[in-house]
Amino acid sequence: MKLSYLKHSLKLIVFLISITTFSQHELKNKVVDFVNLLPIENASVYVQNTTIGTVTNADGKFVLLVPEEMAKDTLVISSIGFKSYKVPVDEFDNSFEVFLEEDVATLEEVVLNATPRPKTGDSIVLRALERLDRNFPSQAYLQKGFLRHKERNKKQFKWLIESAITVYDDTTYVNGETDNLKINVDEVRKSYDLRDVDSLFAYSTYLKYNANVNLKPKNLRRDTIKTSSLVKAIKWNDTRVNGLEGLFKGKLNLVRNSKSPDALFGEDVLATHKFRLDTILVDNERKIYKIQIDKSREYVGLDTEGIFNEGYNAKGWIYIYWDNFAIKKIEYDLVAASPAQKTRSKRLFDTQTNHKLVISYMEYQDKMYPNYIYYETPKLVNVGLKNDQNLTEEEQERYNKEERFYYTVQEILFTEIILDEEKLSQVNTSNWDPDIFAKKPYHKSFWDSYNTLLESEEDEQLIKDLTKRSSLYNKN
Repeated sequence: MKLSYLKHSLKLIVFLISITTFSQHELKNKVVDFVNLLPIENASVYVQNTTIGTVTNADGKFVLLVPEEMAKDTLVISSIGFKSYKVPVDEFDNSFEVFLEEDVATLEEVVLNATPRPKTGDSIVLRALERLDRNFPSQAYLQKGFLRHKERNKKQFKWLIESAITVYDDTTYVNGETDNLKINVDEVRKSYDLRDVDSLFAYSTYLKYNANVNLKPKNLRRDTIKTSSLVKAIKWNDTRVNGLEGLFKGKLNLVRNSKSPDALFGEDVLATHKFRLDTILVDNERKIYKIQIDKSREYVGLDTEGIFNEGYNAKGWIYIYWDNFAIKKIEYDLVAASPAQKTRSKRLFDTQTNHKLVISYMEYQDKMYPNYIYYETPKLVNVGLKNDQNLTEEEQERYNKEERFYYTVQEILFTEIILDEEKLSQVNTSNWDPDIFAKKPYHKSFWDSYNTLLESEEDEQLIKDLTKRSSLYNKN
């Protein structure tokens, strides 16, 4: 059984590596706002009419590997609200920063158009959801991507994982099925885990849902629990809270899963969301609606098993193209709103924003595909919590607060779309493993030719700091 699994896994890895081009141009630079000279984060950098691309980091910087055969193609650098910059790949200058100028359409110019069109934020969003089956993929596809997962408390970074992933999706945006979505972790570039292993909270929850044992953390003693048992419980909780299957198949995949039962952007979307048209911007020479997301009459809930993930108000923005009502980008926060959720969020996480999500899409062959995902969520880890009978429960909760409250950030950059039927036919003959927390060997040749998210200055410091304190990163 193990040998068969290994053969299937190797077959999948060989398949993924075989579609990578090794002769490439490296484009590397910084994108800046022409007016205020500030860096532009999440600007799209891609080769026109292809799926080769990346996004800028928090410092406005990017690096992109472009195959040699695309040297004469056009490189496009664009961001919502700015004029696009275009240049042939082989003429791009890595030594000069790229400046983008503001480009804004007037609201009156579009809203007063003679053609009958929806004119309110609610009606525009509803029209966009009606057209999902027209604007989003209607056939199976593969996407290669890069994942960066990091976690920290209020004092320092504690965890970093960087992986190459492949996502297979055979969706029609009609029936809302999630069983036809598969994820595989192909390669791991970095894996540092410096968290302290003493989460009694995770262990008590693990016992409740896996052994039907209901014990509160305050009734557990750390010195009576094997470290291996705690590690198992924490791994289970990591997968439950930050596993890729939960992100892709759950409610927060707002557009892809909008036809699923109880979807956040489903039939009752206006019961939990209010959409207000803010203005009209320009994205790559196309007009685009900027629509504010606000609370409505009912709370938002995620129905997460074993977690009280209810009682939120939604806040954020949604960007929708004026010409075809395709959704380009969603910025989506879930903020504690019900009394019970406000109390829980403050007590367990020391924040009221429990979920922070950004999803942007790229257009390829007249369809919109996921391009970039940013997901941030708090997580309680009872690091340093004293089990001292002389302390009150309130005093125990306050103990070591700087180390106790954690949050995780996951970024996913999709670097290639594969529609080739022969490659798609190999999907069902391979085993798919979505576990981003499993350690894998480092293969330098793979990463030398793979597009990744450029580290921000904060990320670079994180890596340096973790390297000093960890010996988990092994280069082969």
